[in-house]
Amino acid sequence: MQTSVDYENPQLQELPGKADRAALSGSRSWLWLGTAAALLLFSNGANTVPLAAWLAPVFMLRFVRWQILKVGLPVAYLLLVAGFTFQFRGMVPIPGVAYYIFLVVWGIPLVLPYIIDRLLSHRLSGLPASLVFPTAWAATEYVLSRGPYGTWGSVAYSQYGNLALLQILSVSGLWGITFLIGWFAAVCNWLWEEGLDSERARGGAWLCAGAIASVMLLGGARMALFPPSSQTVRVASISKRKIEPELSDAVSERLFEGQATSDDMAAIQLWATAMDNDLLSRAEREMQAGAKIVFWGEANAPVLKEDETAFVARGAGMATKYHVYFGMSLGVLNRGRAPSLENKLVLIQPNGQVAWEYNKARPVPGPEAALQVRGDGKLRALDTPYGQVSSIICFDGDFPQLLAQAGALRTDVMLDPSNDWRAIDPWHTQMAS
Repeated sequence: MQTSVDYENPQLQELPGKADRAALSGSRSWLWLGTAAALLLFSNGANTVPLAAWLAPVFMLRFVRWQILKVGLPVAYLLLVAGFTFQFRGMVPIPGVAYYIFLVVWGIPLVLPYIIDRLLSHRLSGLPASLVFPTAWAATEYVLSRGPYGTWGSVAYSQYGNLALLQILSVSGLWGITFLIGWFAAVCNWLWEEGLDSERARGGAWLCAGAIASVMLLGGARMALFPPSSQTVRVASISKRKIEPELSDAVSERLFEGQATSDDMAAIQLWATAMDNDLLSRAEREMQAGAKIVFWGEANAPVLKEDETAFVARGAGMATKYHVYFGMSLGVLNRGRAPSLENKLVLIQPNGQVAWEYNKARPVPGPEAALQVRGDGKLRALDTPYGQVSSIICFDGDFPQLLAQAGALRTDVMLDPSNDWRAIDPWHTQMAS
């Protein structure tokens, strides 16, 4: 009689089956989602922590890859929209229901890189697979930059202050930084999936780390070896302040609706004159103090169209008297015309001549765009003792394709009068710088 003896390996009994491993991974994916959610709050916008911008997509990508499509992608979409809402609270000037419609639409490009990675990365392997997510993310942000909101929301802005890293902007634009952050996330997931024992994953990690380190080292070397050596010039930027009598909202509404009465126009002229006189007085004080370039904030000087010529002439007289370059940022009010507002910068030379009138090329979508005359989008440049001077206005600075003209003009000094509200201060200034 034959007998058989079964030998049992207790370790084999402890190994979960394929279904159990899938369930375990699925349950853990919610932990990765919670970690991503916490990091997303600080990965961009008002309360940015630069490191959080690198770590948040690591865990979000982990969640999306390990969850089933019909669960992972909708949840990721909702979380990214919620994260954006917190990051940029108060920064989107769209009122009422239209704001929520904007969020629904804006969420599509936020989740799109994750969708592309989820659908394509598993069809590839190794290094090519790790490049799907960063390429999709950088490409999505590039396409968005050509839309009505420019580069708003780009993760690259989260790295403000890291001057060594930011030197890559001169080569790749914002999208080089976006690519590096996305590649870091993809490579971390590659290591996570294959383990540290995988020679292939370790090689990819070393390649990614080497690329980031090289960018940082070369950027640092550029600053150390080629520091700014040009002369400096004293510039004064002046913002409007509340001046009595203030203009009521009702009068403003009737003006822009083309229904202003004669009494309204008298009130508007009285208010504009008080504002303009205050700005001229403060500009003159800065000129007397030695400023060689003086300009006001965006549309800070309200002026009726019929009064514009005389007002500019007053500024030209000051520029001649003190031998300065004077940027008069005007909000020119046109009665009976739609759109009714010219948002412009008039640059006066020391000889009193007008160098140019630049109208804002990119009004903010919404009420502002409906009111303003749109400029032609062509930058002007003036050769001065302080270098080539050019100008844009506020939101124009969020469109790289517009600003690319400054490089072609070899601009040294860019005047950017702005009129930011508290929610985007200092975020918008950091974006511009």
